[in-house]
Amino acid sequence: MSQLWQKLTSLNFLRGDTPANGSTEPFTLAPETIAWLEGLTGRACRRTTIYRTALMHRSVLHDLPHDTEHPESNQRLEFLGDAVLDLLVSEHLFKQFPSSDEGHLSNNRSKLVNRKSLAAFALRIGLGAHLFIGDSADRERIRSSESALADAFEALIGAIYLDQGIAGAERFIMTHVIGGVDLQRVVEEEHNYKSRLIEYAQSRHLPPPQYCVVGEEGAEHEKTFTIEASCRGIVLGRGSAPRKKDAEQAAAREAMALLETTDPFADGESL
Repeated sequence: MSQLWQKLTSLNFLRGDTPANGSTEPFTLAPETIAWLEGLTGRACRRTTIYRTALMHRSVLHDLPHDTEHPESNQRLEFLGDAVLDLLVSEHLFKQFPSSDEGHLSNNRSKLVNRKSLAAFALRIGLGAHLFIGDSADRERIRSSESALADAFEALIGAIYLDQGIAGAERFIMTHVIGGVDLQRVVEEEHNYKSRLIEYAQSRHLPPPQYCVVGEEGAEHEKTFTIEASCRGIVLGRGSAPRKKDAEQAAAREAMALLETTDPFADGESL
């Protein structure tokens, strides 16, 4: 955790106070978007270009001519926001559940910051309406896409961190993540299907489940992956999602549903 914090604080030099209002650059933020951002954070946006990047879906880059200057998509900010989110949620859970061990804390954190949860938080704040989306993309689909919303939500956290520091990011997360869920109920839910599938295999002395990509569809910026979950060569479930990790969870969920009603390993010896 100390190494992560050092990496985050090393980015302090990126925080500038130069406003981008009145910029002649393309894709400037609309006044209503700036008002929306300031309402979310409770602070003035000191560098609107950072927030513009957070709202820039990668489909925009695919539509621009190669000889023009391309804006940066939100993928790098998503990486930063993911780290900030993990840090602050981890700290909150560490303090909130002092008797929980590392495994339980990690599992509970994954329930709060998975794709589905982040997309739900993004929908709640109306983030999709403010995204920059390429002309060739299906705008309405992307504005309601679980993957696009989750990515943009993490990117927004990264932008808030760079603009307002760790305190600003914490205010936002406490209000729109921790404050937006029944934490006790989330902690009690068990929906990490990959973990449950591993536990099932271990309890029967089976080899670990395997996940294999069996299909890819869609344009580069909006792919859908189909993945099969198997054990000892037996396909147990299949799942599709824009991200491989989510497709694996979907495949594991289908596998667990199968294993609740049948035992495909009953005729063979456990390994």
